Amino acid sequence: MQAVANPRTLIDVLVPEFKAEDRIYAITRNIVLMLGFAVFVALSAQIAVRLPWTTVPITGQTFAVLVTGGALGMRRGAGALTIYMLMGITFLPVFAPGSGVTEGSWDLHFILPWEGSHSSILNMTSGGYIVGFILAAGLIGYLAERGWDRKQWVHLSMFLGNAMIYVPGLLWLGYLIATDWIHPAAGVPLGDLIAGSNTLDKTLVGGLYPFIVGDMMKLFLASLTLPAAWAFAAKVKPWTRNP
Repeated sequence: MQAVANPRTLIDVLVPEFKAEDRIYAITRNIVLMLGFAVFVALSAQIAVRLPWTTVPITGQTFAVLVTGGALGMRRGAGALTIYMLMGITFLPVFAPGSGVTEGSWDLHFILPWEGSHSSILNMTSGGYIVGFILAAGLIGYLAERGWDRKQWVHLSMFLGNAMIYVPGLLWLGYLIATDWIHPAAGVPLGDLIAGSNTLDKTLVGGLYPFIVGDMMKLFLASLTLPAAWAFAAKVKPWTRNP
C-alpha cells in the first residue's frame, strides 16, 4: 500500500493513511488516536498550580489542547477533547486535582501521585473551560488542515485557539458568580471565594488575569512544537510534501 501524499495534518504523516485503506482500520486508527490524545490532556491536567484567590487552577492543559488540535485536525481534535470531557464527567479522575475544591492557599502538583478528579462540568467552576477545550481543538484543527500549523500563521492559530477556551470559560464562571452559586466544597457563594468588586471584576480576576502569562508561554511553546514536528517528519518521511 502506498501512503497518501500531501497529508492534511501532522498525525497523517506520523501514522499515515493509505489509498487502499480498510474502513475498519481507519475507524480503529482514529479512535485510538483520539483516546491517546485524551490521555495526553489528562496527564497535562495533573501539572497544576492552585492559587489562593480563585477556584480555577493553572494547568498544562492549554498546551496539550493546542497541540492536540494541530496534530489531529478538526474532527479528531474536537473528538479527543470530547472523549476527555466524557471521561471526567462519568467516573475517571482525569480533571485537574481538586477541580471542585478551593484550597485557600498555594498548591503545586506534578502528575504523581495521581490526584485527578471527576465531576459534572455543571458543578465545576472550570467547567466552561473544558467545553472551550473542545472548541479550541476544533478551530486549531480546522486551521491546521489548511497549513496554519506549519506556516507563518501558526502563532495566530494558537492565539485564536487559546482565546476560544476563554469564551465559554469566562461566561460560565461569570454566570456562577452572578447567580450566587454555592460552592459545593466551601458551602458559600462562589463570589465570596474570588477577589473583586463586582461580577465582571471577579470573573476576570478569577478566570483570566492569573492565566495570561502562563498561557502566552504555553501558546509560544505549542507554536514551536508543531512546526518542529513537521520539520522532523519531513526528514524521516521523505514522501511527505509540506504545502
